Amino acid sequence: MRVANAPCSWSVVDETGTAVDSVPYPRMLDELAQAGYAGTELGDWGFLPTDAATLRDELRRRSLALVGAFVPVALADLATHEEGERQALRVATLLRDSHDARDGAPVLVLADDATPARMAVAGCAGVEHELSAPGWRTLAQGAERIARAVLDATGLRTAFHHHCGTHVETPAEVERLLDLTDPELIGLCFDAGHYTYGGGDAVDGLRRFGDRVCHVHMKDCDGEALARARSGGQRYWDAVRAGVFCELGAGVVDVAGVFAELRERAYDGWLVVEDEAPPERGTALERALRDRELLRAMGV
Repeated sequence: MRVANAPCSWSVVDETGTAVDSVPYPRMLDELAQAGYAGTELGDWGFLPTDAATLRDELRRRSLALVGAFVPVALADLATHEEGERQALRVATLLRDSHDARDGAPVLVLADDATPARMAVAGCAGVEHELSAPGWRTLAQGAERIARAVLDATGLRTAFHHHCGTHVETPAEVERLLDLTDPELIGLCFDAGHYTYGGGDAVDGLRRFGDRVCHVHMKDCDGEALARARSGGQRYWDAVRAGVFCELGAGVVDVAGVFAELRERAYDGWLVVEDEAPPERGTALERALRDRELLRAMGV
C-alpha cells in the first residue's frame, strides 16, 4: 500500500467544484513531497503541466509518482458521452505519457458529474432521488464506453468514484453501479469520506465491495458538520466549505478499521489522502504532515 496526496488538499473549491485559491503547482508538489507522500493525482486539468515531458520532469525531480486523475461526466445524459469520452482520453493520454513505469500504471478516476438536484440532498438522498431504470442503463453504458475507450487507447484501467451530489452516492447506488458494469472494465475508487457522507460505513463498504476496489481516496468526515449539513439541508459544496471533511482521525470514519480491512484484502494499490478541511484548520502543509504522521503511526 503506497500513500499519495492530491492537489485538492491545497485548494478551496467554488460552486462548481473547480479548484480556486490554489497555491502554485511547484509549491504544492514541493510541500507534498516534503510531507512524505510518494505520489500525487493530477488535479483539475491545467493545474499541473499538461505537456507530458514537462510534467514527467517535475515529478521525477521530486521523486513523485503520478497515480491517477479525476474525470466527472454527466453519465445519465446520453448526449454527454461523446464529449466525456474525449475528455477522458485527453486525461488518460497525459497519464500514460507522464508516469514512470516503475511506479505502476495510474488509473482514470471516472465519476458521474454532480447535479443541482442531488447536491441539494447530499447526505440524505432517498429512493425518490434515484435514477430510473433507463437512466441507470444510460449511466452504466456511458461509464463502460469511456472505460473501454481509455483501455483500448492507453492501456489504463478506469476506477469509478462514487461521489456525493451525484447519482452514485449511497451504498445502494454504489451496488447498482457495480452490478450494471463489467468488472473487467471498471473497478471502484473507494472514498472513505464520501461513502460516510453518503450514508454508509466505510469499513462495511470495503467488506461489501472490496473485490472491485483498485484505488482508494482516504478522507475523514466531521460528524458535527455532517449532522448540520443533513439537518439544515446544506448543499454539497456549502457543506465542504463548512468543514464536513476534516483531517484523518478527527472525524467519524474508522480510519484504523479501513486500513485493517485493506491489509486483510492485501490491497497493494495507491491510497490517496484528500484533506479538504477549511483553511482555518491549518495550512495544507501542516495538515498534510499531521495526516502522514497518523498514517505512519498506523503502519502505513
